[in-house]
Amino acid sequence: MNFKNITIAGSGVLGYQIAFQAAFHGFDVTVYDINDEVLEKAKAKFVTMSEAFKRDLGALQDQLDAAYQHLHYSSNLAEAVKDADLLIEAVPENPQIKIDFYQKLSKVAPAKTVFATNSSTLLPSQFAEATGRPEKFAALHFANNIWKQNTAEVMGHAGTDKAVFDDLLQFATAIGMVALPLHKEQPGYILNSLLVPLLSAATDLLVNGVTDAETVDKTWMIATGAPMGPFAILDVVGITTAYNINKMIAEKTQDPLKLKTVEYLKAQFIDKNKLGVATGAGFYTYPNPAYQDKDFLK
Repeated sequence: MNFKNITIAGSGVLGYQIAFQAAFHGFDVTVYDINDEVLEKAKAKFVTMSEAFKRDLGALQDQLDAAYQHLHYSSNLAEAVKDADLLIEAVPENPQIKIDFYQKLSKVAPAKTVFATNSSTLLPSQFAEATGRPEKFAALHFANNIWKQNTAEVMGHAGTDKAVFDDLLQFATAIGMVALPLHKEQPGYILNSLLVPLLSAATDLLVNGVTDAETVDKTWMIATGAPMGPFAILDVVGITTAYNINKMIAEKTQDPLKLKTVEYLKAQFIDKNKLGVATGAGFYTYPNPAYQDKDFLK
């Protein structure tokens, strides 16, 4: 693996986490975003992330200082990728935005640069042609809170060079991830192929009036030993994401239950700005949600 200089395109929820994780493990990282104002916000998020590294990983201040030395910033795409061995794209989860980005990127990136998408729902084959280098393109998908939930799903498309696929697995391991290879394209990868049906089944129970959210979570936690139930997970993922996924399915299928779920999530959560952990309220209130109470499972 010859990756030394890494460019992260997009400094949103996962982009900034990937950037800091790679810098912490000694890679030179350039963070690219659409303007300097957005990049300033990313710098503020790195400070918060440093505290999480201290708390959760026992990171020392000199290690964090070294990570900061490896971080660079640019709102000029050509400048941001001029030395890149690997570019990880974490731009919004919208096919057209991604295609436009790759078309611009392919014109300015050096021939050596490998491209990887961090998309959690879209397949690399959807963008392979737009990259202009399909053999050097694959998906490298991280879970949120990557320093703790340290999974990295690596998924090529039919045209991905095996050497590139193997290099991405090595890179994932080098930045402290558990590298998880997928040998064919799969919508939702491994994690979301398992998680989305669980969250959907939980929501169905609630919307159909079978039982309440806390009872669903209690059942799941006691029966499986999991630290969180599906509704606690939905609060972490963000209820907006669940709403958007259900809305997309409802519009496509006209499934009465999905339509009912969309109405329920909109009325009870979206319209009330109860979007989960990020807003301090969702199915639970934060900090100190009920499911963390020592008597919750009684």
